[in-house]
Parts: sequence; structure tokens; C-alpha cells
Amino acid sequence: MKVMRITLKAIIVLMAVAISVTGCKDSPEEKAKEHGQEIWFEEYLHDYGQIVEDSDGTWSFVFQNLGETAILINRVRSTCGCTVVDWPHEPFEPGTTGEITVKYNTATTGTFLKSVIVYSTAANSPVKLQIKGKVVAGEAEEE
Repeated sequence: MKVMRITLKAIIVLMAVAISVTGCKDSPEEKAKEHGQEIWFEEYLHDYGQIVEDSDGTWSFVFQNLGETAILINRVRSTCGCTVVDWPHEPFEPGTTGEITVKYNTATTGTFLKSVIVYSTAANSPVKLQIKGKVVAGEAEEE
């Protein structure tokens, strides 16, 4: 009987270890690749929180080529003239990363939510990125 308890206990421990290792194995990149995403971004929505009026509203969205061929970003379109976008114009080989830089004009106070649409040769094109936040006069409040 005692041998059976140890064996059963060992099996339960091994199963728990196997489940935890399997659960940690799937990174966001691997899950994205399983869903056919060739261009994958670390984040699709950036929240500036509160940002001071006339301060630097620049943010870089980091992406990775999860596909098997090079990806070329053809065009990046902002939904507002208050958001300027800069992107790399060279192809990205499989496994490499790059950045799309978004600069929001913080001259006007108030809440904002803006979209940037990324068009590329990737299978999951177009991709929608968003920035949001609140521009405040003076100094930003501590959170």
C-alpha cells in the first residue's frame, strides 16, 4: 500500500510539473504564429496615461517577423493629422524585429484615442495599432 501511495504521489507531482512546463512553453509570439500572424507587435494599444501638454508624445511599437519570408511595410496610415508616423522602409527577414514610431501632438489638452493602420506584405495585414491617453496642462499627476 505504501509503495502505491508513493507511486500515485509521484505521478501527481510529475503531471503537475508537466502541465506547468507546457503552460509556460507557449509565448505570445508562438501563439500569434499558430493563428497565422506573420507580423506580430509586442503591444497593439499604448496608454500614455496622463501626459503633460507640449511634452514629447513619441512612442515606438516593436514588431517581429514571425513568417517564413521577408516582410515589407508598404504604408502606415494615421487616422488623424495630430499623429505622425515613421516606419522602416527596408524588408524584415524572418525572426528579425523593427519599430514603428508614433508621435502624438500634445499641444491640445484632453483625452485622445488614435489609430494607426499598418499595411504590409504579411498575411495578417492590415494591423491596427492604437494610442490613448490624456493631455493635461501643467505637470502630470502621480498615479
